[in-house]
Amino acid sequence: MCCFTQQRKTMPKLKLLHIIIIILSCFSSFCQACNQIDQDSLLSLGFNISSPGLNWSSSTDCCLWEGIKCDANGRVSHLWLPWKGLTGTISLSIGNLTHLSHLNLSHNRLSGEFPSSLSSNYIKIIDLSSNHFQGKIPSTIFRLTQNLITFNVSNNSFTGLISWSAWVDSFCSIRHLDLSNNRFTGPVPLGLGSCSRLKTFRAGFNYLTGSLPDDIYTATSLEQLSLSFNHISGSIKNGIVNLTSLRILELYSNSLTGLIPRDIGKLTNLESLVLHNNSLSGSLPSSLKNCINLTLLNLQSNFFEGDISVFNFSTLLKLRVLDLGSNLFTGSLPITLNSCKSLTAVNLARNQLEGQISPGIVALKSLSFLSLSNNSLTNITGAIRILMGCKNLKVLIIPLNFMDETMPDNDRLTSANGFKNLQVLGLAECKLKGQVPSWIGKLKKLQVLDLSFNQLTGSVPRFLGNMSSLFHIDFSNNLISGEFPKEFCRLPALTPEQDKNKANESYLEFSLFKGSNNFIGEYKKILTFHEQYTWKTTASAAVSLLRLLLHMLDLSHNNFSGNIPDQISQLTNLERMDLSKNHLSGEIPVSLKRLHFLSAFNVAENNLRGSIPSGGQFDTFPSSSFRGNPDLCGAIVQRSCSVQPRPIVLPDS
Repeated sequence: MCCFTQQRKTMPKLKLLHIIIIILSCFSSFCQACNQIDQDSLLSLGFNISSPGLNWSSSTDCCLWEGIKCDANGRVSHLWLPWKGLTGTISLSIGNLTHLSHLNLSHNRLSGEFPSSLSSNYIKIIDLSSNHFQGKIPSTIFRLTQNLITFNVSNNSFTGLISWSAWVDSFCSIRHLDLSNNRFTGPVPLGLGSCSRLKTFRAGFNYLTGSLPDDIYTATSLEQLSLSFNHISGSIKNGIVNLTSLRILELYSNSLTGLIPRDIGKLTNLESLVLHNNSLSGSLPSSLKNCINLTLLNLQSNFFEGDISVFNFSTLLKLRVLDLGSNLFTGSLPITLNSCKSLTAVNLARNQLEGQISPGIVALKSLSFLSLSNNSLTNITGAIRILMGCKNLKVLIIPLNFMDETMPDNDRLTSANGFKNLQVLGLAECKLKGQVPSWIGKLKKLQVLDLSFNQLTGSVPRFLGNMSSLFHIDFSNNLISGEFPKEFCRLPALTPEQDKNKANESYLEFSLFKGSNNFIGEYKKILTFHEQYTWKTTASAAVSLLRLLLHMLDLSHNNFSGNIPDQISQLTNLERMDLSKNHLSGEIPVSLKRLHFLSAFNVAENNLRGSIPSGGQFDTFPSSSFRGNPDLCGAIVQRSCSVQPRPIVLPDS
């Protein structure tokens, strides 16, 4: 009985194994080796086949090659080689691959013209994006593409006025059409409305002209329409609301005028509405609140107007990025915006907003970027106190507000322990009075500090020397005085090891609104102090200070005295140095000729003496860089150095 049971358990396994073997053997009998014509054509394509990982060889079956797939008859159906570092051109032999259905050579370095010999009636996907192709796309290609689903030639240099009628007649099956980042000219094509399956149409960053054709509003399957950075004019017609499948609408950086269609709220699937850098006007249509799937709304740099506080943002719960900067909006900061709990970045700069920051903003737990610059906000003490509660805030840019108020200090804040993650603080051009507050010294992650063009008094605080991440400081155009703090030498972000990491990190993370603010971008290490700053240098302080490795050193318009330290020559990355309008004395150190990157040098209006160094970068500086120093001599100032200068007396160390 046991044996019988064991036998019954084994038999199904054996039968299944036999069936698999039979199927595989049958399948292999029908699988043909690579067609010889196809193999020869592949080897003659013209681009290099020596890329690492490619195993193309005439001695092996081409159906087994890297990036190649064949059909059951041994005909090449897939040529799929993206990101392989391929160079060269595509030869006419590609036309012999008459069963090709999938062609992807994207993200290589291929050049030449579009392969006009491509003649497969089976072709479904053509992706030649991100190469160096140029010239026109031949209209003949579209007579053979009845099955084409995806056509992507983005990020090349294709040119010319395309025969749009040839495209439209043949592209009844097309679903994804990407022509972006080329040099195409002419109008947006007529006839796209007859492409009933078209989901993606991208043709941004070209030279397209004219207005949006009416029939584009009948392409009801469209999910993405992206025509940014062209020369498209006219208005966005209300017919756009017929595209109810639309998820992404990008028409920024054109010459569009008129209003946002009042029924835009019918596009309930819309996730991204990007219309910045146009000449659109009017107020925000109230129906926009029905676009409940919006994650990105960018209307920056237009002529939108109206009281922004009356718009109901509370339904846009998925909104992550809001950019309404550089418009004509009035009113106060919208309280309903505090309901958008997904917000990470808000830019309302360069409008005509007034009033105070609402305490409800602390509900935006994910907020990391806030720019409100160039408005008419008031109560800086309240603003700082409230914003300290935004625990994830990394960039705060609020210049040109709070006019003539007093910089809040610790005594006037309920908490001086906020801003734990703040990396950029911009409070310039507010005419703020008072001193640099000590709560700034607790911002351990701060990288960029701009308090320029205020009316701050006192001295530069020594606690800045403990702010290990700081690499851009601007206190220019204030009333600060006193000694230059040697504690600045402790700033590791101004030393060589931290150089590029800090700049790139800030640029990558906070470049979102770079176009509308002066604080975001790839900051080099800059130290700026001028306008009535007094410094009496000693040897030890000078040596310590010169451990800072800067790209730009601006100490002009101050009361600095003493010699130019020879150790400045150790600042090998220095590109600009301005020591003009001080009380510096002694000679210009010859060692400064080692600063091979120095492109601008100014020591005008001091008490320097002796010979101006010659050679190297010094031969490129104009005589105006040395004016106002009557005891300097040399060819550049046309003053002979035949008279021996008086002995130099060094200050006590």
